[in-house]
Amino acid sequence: MNRVASLVAAFTSALLLSACAAPGPQPGAVEIQRGVIEQISPAQIATNQHQGLGAVVGGLGGLGIGSLIGAGTGRDVAMVVGAIGGAVIGNEVQKKHDQPIAGQQIIVRLSNGVLIQVTQPLGPYLAVGQRVYVQGSGEDARVVPQ
Repeated sequence: MNRVASLVAAFTSALLLSACAAPGPQPGAVEIQRGVIEQISPAQIATNQHQGLGAVVGGLGGLGIGSLIGAGTGRDVAMVVGAIGGAVIGNEVQKKHDQPIAGQQIIVRLSNGVLIQVTQPLGPYLAVGQRVYVQGSGEDARVVPQ
């Protein structure tokens, strides 16, 4: 009887303690912190929106041109060489046309005293000393006016 009573007491205690636990972060939840801007510097953000598109288009073009050359095994070799050469040339052309985006590097002192740095595209007007929210974390972090 004592053993059953102690098991019931242990189970009840565990149930009560687990009810007091704070819930974990919910899927899709965004962390928001408060802070003050310490420094703002201009920055350039590299774009990678169309990464690989030049290589694909160039490779397909080279493959098409290679298919017009020769016959049999020679044609197959020309297609492979054309696809590889077109991919390399297409990638280089794309690199020359991808321009970086104007951005800003913002250093924020959070309310807990920690300094963080966020690089983001130019957006809302921000100034040194301004109170802001830092939304998200890591590469997805953004600084917005409070």
